[in-house]
Amino acid sequence: MRIRVAAAAVVSSAVVLPALALPVAAQAAERPGAAAGLTSFAAKAVGPRDSLGNTKFSHAVINGGKDIVLGTTGTKSVTVTYTAKDANGVALTEAFLWQGTDSSTTAGITGGLGTDDDPACTETATQGTYTCKAVFNIHPATDMKDNGVAGTWKLFLGAWDLYANASYNDDVATAAIKKASTLTANATPEPVKKGKTITVTGKLARANWSTGKYAGYVSQPVKLQFRKKSSSTYTTLKTVKTNSTGALKTTTKATVDGYYRYVFAGTTTTAAATAPGDFVDVR
Repeated sequence: MRIRVAAAAVVSSAVVLPALALPVAAQAAERPGAAAGLTSFAAKAVGPRDSLGNTKFSHAVINGGKDIVLGTTGTKSVTVTYTAKDANGVALTEAFLWQGTDSSTTAGITGGLGTDDDPACTETATQGTYTCKAVFNIHPATDMKDNGVAGTWKLFLGAWDLYANASYNDDVATAAIKKASTLTANATPEPVKKGKTITVTGKLARANWSTGKYAGYVSQPVKLQFRKKSSSTYTTLKTVKTNSTGALKTTTKATVDGYYRYVFAGTTTTAAATAPGDFVDVR
């Protein structure tokens, strides 16, 4: 049985359902119009990581288990899959990504993202067990208004059973939402005499959601790597830190033909990046 219906289609109109969502907050990250959906799930306040009701959620996977990396423009579609189980059946589920310490208070939420459409759920061969999929279409230009919301986000799942009983869990799974980064490398001079010094410059930048532009990432460790023309493996030569504008500059001895590149491992708020290898001909 495939479920993708409005609650009114499965619940008597005489039953008043509480809003299934996070409370409205002064969200640092929120898509336009999401505030209307981010209302209190229940009148009774609950602490973080609490759950309520008989519907149990499990096997949640956010973005295929990978970090959610956002630049400054475009749309990032993030798929969330999960299982909902209830002996009374499942009429409707809702999904939110949120950040903060307590989903029951406005002060406890620093960011909230909802789906454009209700999650699609399909009952499995096991009665009362449903596999569900929710899609978050995230627009960094409008949804991510504050750089401070980069980091760990939680998955809030809620459901109504066929008798209008509500359930939810505000910490079913977690995922990292990170800023996209860019990295360049340029080795000069080229060609170069064997044994002579070459200079490798570059720049590390990351998305700034507040300005909608990329800006230099300051004081970050970046590895300078080299691979011979005849090899497919890079070797780390040294670690260099970006300066006050995100720029990189270091020197090394040229011994054989090969490629130089910079590699940034990433942080809890910024995605990793690797510069394309720059070939140097040694004569």
